[in-house]
Amino acid sequence: MTRSKRQEHSEIVSKEFTLEEINRGIEKLQRRIKDVRELENLRYDDQRVYNTQDDIHDTIRDVFGSKSPEFDRHQYHRVYYGTEYLEMSEEESQHNFKQGITRTVTMLEGLIARLQENKSELTSNSIARVQSAFDQVELHPRVAAVVTELFKDGHYTEAVFNASKALINFVQEKSQRFDLDGTPLMTTVFSKNKPILAFNDLNDQSDLDEQEGMMHLFMGAALGIRNPRGHSFVEDSSERALEYIAFLSMLAARVDETRRV
Repeated sequence: MTRSKRQEHSEIVSKEFTLEEINRGIEKLQRRIKDVRELENLRYDDQRVYNTQDDIHDTIRDVFGSKSPEFDRHQYHRVYYGTEYLEMSEEESQHNFKQGITRTVTMLEGLIARLQENKSELTSNSIARVQSAFDQVELHPRVAAVVTELFKDGHYTEAVFNASKALINFVQEKSQRFDLDGTPLMTTVFSKNKPILAFNDLNDQSDLDEQEGMMHLFMGAALGIRNPRGHSFVEDSSERALEYIAFLSMLAARVDETRRV
């Protein structure tokens, strides 16, 4: 039994995109636009025209899905515009083909605009979720003081940089080693052999392992988080910035727990 039109219509579903899928889809459609523009100097019946049409159909299906309204609308698209009839002249066929090129580019640009709109909505929703999550995190006061306004204003990289600097300043203050910075500061202050600040009583191997492990985490904060943002251009997403800030806040809380040896 054949399906009714109502059944077929019910199967058309708009795709739910991830940000990566949107970016990849835009790249594919941009390549198809380039392919279409390269048809300018060909005849309307050149095999390369049919190959490009097939690529367009495949790309729309791959990007939007075989049950999407976009594929349903354009799955039979031709790089040709106008009527065809018997004894039609070569000149008229070529003219219609040229018009088809222009209209095909416009159609593909419209699909890209649709993806960009989805991207804008997805990014806005993602940022709103992260901002809400940020409000729920109880940050260490030293970190919160230097990141809250920046993070809420969308200056994510600067917020991460400030958090890392606040942590390093805190270690300097509690250890009274203002002459050191970065890795030398962390290895001197948290060394398991002769620490200035200890995370535990250093009574057994487990204590020593924790002390050394925490030293490496603080070294990583200086080397992997503070330094790149101080020496080069880094762009942090809202999600990654929140993860870094929460990590740096946790390290600041561990500094609170240390004792001077």
